Amino acid sequence: MDIRQLRFLVALDETQHFGKAAKSCNVTQPTLSSRLHNLEDELGIQLVARNHRFQGFTPEGERILAWARNILAACDGLQAEAASCKGALVGRLRIGAVPLASVDPIDIIDTLSKQHSALQFSLQTHSSEYIVNALHRNELDLGLCYLEGMSAQHFHILPFKATPMVLLYHPNHYCFEQDTLSWQSLSSLPLGLLTPSMHFRQSITLNMANVGVNNEPVIESDSVHCLLQAVKKGMCCTILPTNVAKANDDLGLAYVTVDDGKTISPLGLIMRKGEPSSPIAKQCFEFLKGYEEIFNKGGICCE
Repeated sequence: MDIRQLRFLVALDETQHFGKAAKSCNVTQPTLSSRLHNLEDELGIQLVARNHRFQGFTPEGERILAWARNILAACDGLQAEAASCKGALVGRLRIGAVPLASVDPIDIIDTLSKQHSALQFSLQTHSSEYIVNALHRNELDLGLCYLEGMSAQHFHILPFKATPMVLLYHPNHYCFEQDTLSWQSLSSLPLGLLTPSMHFRQSITLNMANVGVNNEPVIESDSVHCLLQAVKKGMCCTILPTNVAKANDDLGLAYVTVDDGKTISPLGLIMRKGEPSSPIAKQCFEFLKGYEEIFNKGGICCE
């Protein structure tokens, strides 16, 4: 058994496809398949369900996969620790972020990159539930997610202050003279919103319900990009955190603050407690806790 076999196994789980897994590992598909067969022979169990193509992992394979992730995390941590002993921070920091976060994860990455130029980054967009589970499975190092039900027993938590919600619109199609809008004033507007399962959408729905407003959106999407394009075409308006609206100024859109717009739970940066721990994640998390520019810009709560 060697470390590359475990990387092949994890790559197969991430891509759910033999060819894509091989490509991500810079090997041919026959090589990847052969090495995984060798791993199965060595362990004496079948890990992968096959029928000309990938069909998932066997129950035994799922258990071995969890161990493989822990071993790879420990190996990466060892290399990062060795680099840290030499005064460098080297490796890849894996960050998961919820869509429409009130703190831009790119700002965080940019700040870390300027401090640690040898770092590499992986950024994925997922729900808070997925991010929490991925942190437990060592698939992510840091999570930018909502803190509802978050346990300080299992996670280091850096909470963020809430930022206002704004209504984003195209000035060629809509005009608002007020500095702020009430939720009641949005009752008849055509809206484009995230899908109902997403936290930010649920917060909008709750805000509306609290004042007796029920506005069914004309378009729903799990893609912020799609919503922005719909607004640009004048199909609808949408509701976003202030920072997301400001980040898309180049689209020629305008926005106005929505009174008392708030999410159901606060947003925060989290890092899993327990072993194997990531030296990269630890140093980056501690750095962000003390980085005042990010606090002021993103609204991180230092309380």
